[in-house]
Order: sequence, then structure tokens, then C-alpha cells
Amino acid sequence: MTDPIADMLTRIRNAVAVKKPEVVLPFSKVKFNIAKLLESENYVEKAELIKEANFDKVKITLKYNDDQPAISHLKRISKPGQKIYINSQEIPRILNGYGLAIISTSQGIMSGKQAKVAKVGGELMCEIW
Repeated sequence: MTDPIADMLTRIRNAVAVKKPEVVLPFSKVKFNIAKLLESENYVEKAELIKEANFDKVKITLKYNDDQPAISHLKRISKPGQKIYINSQEIPRILNGYGLAIISTSQGIMSGKQAKVAKVGGELMCEIW
């Protein structure tokens, strides 16, 4: 697998399409931080780390409002073959402020709003609404 972040987004997209209650992913710090950001922005119910004997996993409990998923769109922007870097003035407003841009900055993974307030740029990883 060349892009574990795209794999994570695809697993979430597929689980939402068939209305699964949760998704379990192989653990990495980046995936866990993205999941925690989605939890803090109310796109998922819960993101937790599951310790197992061999490999740790990330368990994401998906959120549904009146049988409609909280996440309707996930798109990977920066790919391994084409990294997209932006400064704090270039951070896009996703869906006129209703969506979420996830940015990997020097201060960690944060939403576009948080990065704009902190005046830091970085790699534009994905957009969600």
C-alpha cells in the first residue's frame, strides 16, 4: 500500500455507504490524529486506540443523524506522487465553512480553521463534508 491515508478515507467512505456502525484500521500516529480531529469536529462519534498483542488498531465509531451519515464526502487532496503545500493565507474554505480541510503542519495535524488561527501552513491532506 503506497498511501495509507487514502486507504483510511476509502474504508470510512465504504463503511458509511453501507451504514456500518464502526471501522477498524491498522494503527499509525497520523491516522489516529486524523480520527481524533474528526471526533473533535463531530464528524465521527468516537475514535479510540485498541491495543492488541501483535498490532495496535484504530477503531472509529461512525456518526449518523436521522439515518443520514455525518460524513457525506471525503476527498484526498495531497497524494504521495503530488504533495500540495499551502501557506496560512491559501487555506481553502470547504463548502463555505461547513466542511473541513485537514492540514499537516509543523505543529501537528489540524483543521483549516485551527491552522488559519495559528497562522501556519502545511500539507493539505484532505477535505471532508
